[in-house]
Amino acid sequence: MSTRTTVTMRGALMAGLLLSLSTSVMALDNVKFMIGANPGGGFDQTGRGLGKAMVEAGTAKSVQYENKGGAGGTIGLAQFVNASKGDANSMIVTGAVMIGAIVQNKPPVTLANATPIARLFYEYNVFVVPAASPLKSMADVVAQLKKDPGSVKWGGGSRGSVDHIAVAMIAKESGVDPGKINYVPFQGGGEASAAILGSHVTVGTSGFSEMQQFIKSGKMRALAVTSGTRLPGESVPTLKEQSINVEIGNWRGVYGAPGITADQRKALTDAVVAATKQKSWTDSLAGNDWFAALLTGDDFAKFVDAEHKRIEDSMKAVGLVK
Repeated sequence: MSTRTTVTMRGALMAGLLLSLSTSVMALDNVKFMIGANPGGGFDQTGRGLGKAMVEAGTAKSVQYENKGGAGGTIGLAQFVNASKGDANSMIVTGAVMIGAIVQNKPPVTLANATPIARLFYEYNVFVVPAASPLKSMADVVAQLKKDPGSVKWGGGSRGSVDHIAVAMIAKESGVDPGKINYVPFQGGGEASAAILGSHVTVGTSGFSEMQQFIKSGKMRALAVTSGTRLPGESVPTLKEQSINVEIGNWRGVYGAPGITADQRKALTDAVVAATKQKSWTDSLAGNDWFAALLTGDDFAKFVDAEHKRIEDSMKAVGLVK
């Protein structure tokens, strides 16, 4: 299901911002973001946050978003590649989740068919349960998992996502066959949150930013984060603190359309880089516990190639792919 929204800058505001720019980046007319997930999730937050910052930076006159969830973002990727060839104003939000889906599903359209623009940041996952859950720690979850693997229903992103890999790694580390885990994939953070709040899954996992509001309101109880150390300003313990030797992070970035020229790629990259210097963007990083990790151009392309191999090796190790 597709959802389209448009944010347009008023003429007077645009003129004022352009005058105040400290950069020579030209404004793109209408930037179009493909978001390969339903509204409310991490991909959605990333695309809309970046689009807002581009408007504020004066590097985009208007921004349009399209949500196309399913298969870890690869359905949206296929539509993006097929519909936007040569469109210098189009981008798709991507990340480790999409790499995992590509590795597992082997779709005919992959990121090799699009144009690398920039990695933006890293984030880490949190494992949560409904407030009324009898499970008080990851030790409680692991104990139940060892007793009856199928009785623990894990809810998270698409199959092969960082969420899924993290659960499989926990199972393996706990001496449980990853093939026996009961994993329920969701197409977006909003759908996953509803399932967790409704106790339709035993344990849920997603990016910390997606679950933060429910944790702070007391509707969910946070059990662990997947980072190596506790997140700044947060009290949620790591998996490693609870004797589960698992650490895994997620990253997000953007790709451009296939078939754009080198000059068009540079213009799009410069527009994105300028946006990352905006206060709204840095505030989003801080507010969502995202860790800035800007990487552009060919360096980003090399990083994605290395990520593909790393994720493929990890998925093979835990039995998600052969």
